[in-house]
Amino acid sequence: MLDLKTANHIVNHIIDAASKRDDLKPMTAVVIDAGGAVISAQRQDGASPIRIDLAKGKAHGAVMMGISSRKLGERAEQQAYFIQAVNALCDGSLVPVAGGVLVRDSTGAIIGAVGVTGDTSDHDEELAIAAIEAQGLQADV
Repeated sequence: MLDLKTANHIVNHIIDAASKRDDLKPMTAVVIDAGGAVISAQRQDGASPIRIDLAKGKAHGAVMMGISSRKLGERAEQQAYFIQAVNALCDGSLVPVAGGVLVRDSTGAIIGAVGVTGDTSDHDEELAIAAIEAQGLQADV
């Protein structure tokens, strides 16, 4: 189970790491549980308000489909109609670009996902992976 303390550590790690870098735009991070419910979220000063929804969409799509948002984006290139249908089933909350990373426990079970947005998708994903692994959990991209 992904608890509040761990989720807060993940979000704080992302925001702290981003604040130490001059090459990133203001970041937003969301952690959700395996059922898609938000556990923790933060938006850096200067990040646009929609960033919370974007970060949640990256994480939500990953958890609902059991694959990272990067892989969802790759699948969208191959099967656009399928991803469009899944997005409709998710009430439009699926964001199929890198930055949504599954969180797995030591047994490999999915216990949640992290969504990060604000800069390039590659940077978003990089921050998510580092924060997950800093908690001793497995990041699945």
